[in-house]
Parts: sequence; structure tokens; C-alpha cells
Amino acid sequence: MKKNIILILALAVMLLPLCVQAKPFGKTGTVGMQFLKLGVDARAIGMGEAYTAVSDDISSVYWNPAGLAPAFQNQVFVSHTNWVADIMHEFVAATYTNGVSTFAAYGSVLHMDKLDVTEEEVFGPTGETFTNSNIALGLSYGQQFTDKFSAGIGVKYLRENLYVYDVNSYAMDLGSMYNTGWKNIKIGMALKNFGPDIRYRVDDDDDGLTDEDPFDLIDNDGDGLIDEDGPELESKIPMHFSLGVSGDLMRNDTGYLIASIQMDNVIDRQETWNLGTEYKLGNLFLRAGYQINYDAAGFSAGAGWQVPTGIGVFNIDYAYTDMGLLAETMIKSAHRVSLKMRY
Repeated sequence: MKKNIILILALAVMLLPLCVQAKPFGKTGTVGMQFLKLGVDARAIGMGEAYTAVSDDISSVYWNPAGLAPAFQNQVFVSHTNWVADIMHEFVAATYTNGVSTFAAYGSVLHMDKLDVTEEEVFGPTGETFTNSNIALGLSYGQQFTDKFSAGIGVKYLRENLYVYDVNSYAMDLGSMYNTGWKNIKIGMALKNFGPDIRYRVDDDDDGLTDEDPFDLIDNDGDGLIDEDGPELESKIPMHFSLGVSGDLMRNDTGYLIASIQMDNVIDRQETWNLGTEYKLGNLFLRAGYQINYDAAGFSAGAGWQVPTGIGVFNIDYAYTDMGLLAETMIKSAHRVSLKMRY
């Protein structure tokens, strides 16, 4: 029975490319839950997000759950991002492993400071404030099936709050990783955010009803107006397929130089490409990457420092992303800091 389950999971993961042969479902501005596109981990971001085939630590819960499998130590991960427009992104995760299988739990929150509610007629603040936020809570599992092949799966609860409106949903992630055994060349695939469409329930006229029929001529709330809340359209979530290849350009006892290339297909934008490198010398890491066909992001860079201690090994990483015209200055562009601990 166990062998049959493993075979079914492996076949499902290997067939992921079929999911992107169809034309994209939507176009720009037609997909909700956009925060799911925001990458985590300064290491991955510094490499231009070309990380699907590199993924080999706890941040795999976001990039490729198959990367969780080859872990021999438990890990904890915390990440913070300063986005433009004073938007903040927090991410935290923890894993438990027996060396073959790894379980992970994580949480992600995108939030912002409170803003003033402004009246349309006088175009001035009312004295009220509001805020927007997004939340994802997930569980992931990765397993090493052979010394070259691993696969993973994840499920997550999603919530989006916009002013007084909110929507709840869920999604799944699938991933695979194959190491050719030569020059550490790995092929990674991931299908992320596979889930149902979402729809907001809006009750602007406060009559307790949503998705009202505007043609039945009923005034449900008795305000003299007929059914102000028409049916809300459904929105998809940003299903995302990634295919990447990474490998060693150089490796010795004191360090390495790896390179990675990745193709991404998201349903509401054109196909994009990511390029990334990471150089390790002793406990120092230097990274650079570039994203092609993105509206804003282009060049990225980062650095990291590994600190062995008596309680575990800490990795402290920083990454900078050029946001182009979205950022007024380099200081106000996107900056990420992350901390990982293996114990």
C-alpha cells in the first residue's frame, strides 16, 4: 500500500508541467490573494528567486516542499521584508525531521499601518481609520524517496482583509526535486497555490443580504433603493508553476559557486525567467540575481553570514531588490532580512 501511495505521488509531481500547457486563466488585475506571489527568505531573493531547484532548507515551505526532504536537522526560520509604501511582510516557520521525512508548519502575514478613511464628496478624512492584511497558515511534508529523488506536498489556509471586507480560502502546493548526481545538477518543479476561486461577500446597504438580484425590484432594507448589492464576480488565486535547474560551477572544501535558472508561469502575467548565483567562502555568502519580464523587479543582490554556536548553526541573510519606478530611492526599495537556525 505504501509503495502505491509513493508511486501515485511521484507520478503526480512529475506530471506538473501539464498544468501549464493551457493558456493562462486570467489577465493582470483579475486575480486575488496577490500576496502569495511575494517571495520569502533573503537567500532566495538575493538569487533573483531562482530557487526552485536550489531549495534545500526550511524556506522550501514557500519555494518547493520537496526541498524539505534532505534535511538532517530541525530548523527554525524568521523573515521580515520592508516593502515600498510602508507595507511589511512577516514569515515564520519550523520543521521536524527524522532525516528521511520532514514536517513543517509556517505562517505568513502581510500588513500595513492604519490609513484614514476619506469621504468622496468632500475628499477629506472622516476621523475613522482602516487597514488591510493577508494571512497564510500552512503545513508541509517532504520525503526523500531515493538518494536522488524527493517530493513534497503542502496545504494552507488563506485569509484576505480589505477594509471591512474579508475572504477565506485554502490552497495546495506540490513539488519535486531530482539530483542527477553530476556537478550537483538538480531539476526542481513546483506547483503552488492550487485552489478554488474566491468571491467577496459585500453588503454595502447593510440589509444583511449579499449577491442580490437587481431585477426582482425588491427593496430589502427599506431605504427606497432596489438591491444595491449585485452579485460579486469570482476571482482566481495566483496558481504558479516553476521549473528550475541548478548546479555547481565550482566546489571545494572551503566553498562553492552555484548557478540557477528558472522559468515561472503565473496565471495572470506573462512567462518570466529568473537567474541567480551564490558564492560561499568559509562562513560568508554572496549572492546576485536577475528577473526577466517582470514589471518592477529586476536586479537583486544579497549577502549572508553563517554563525556556528553551542545551541545550533545560525544563518543571517540580507537581500536588496531593485523595484524600479515603484521605489522613490534605493533606501525605500524592498529590503529583506532573514534568520535561520539548525539544531
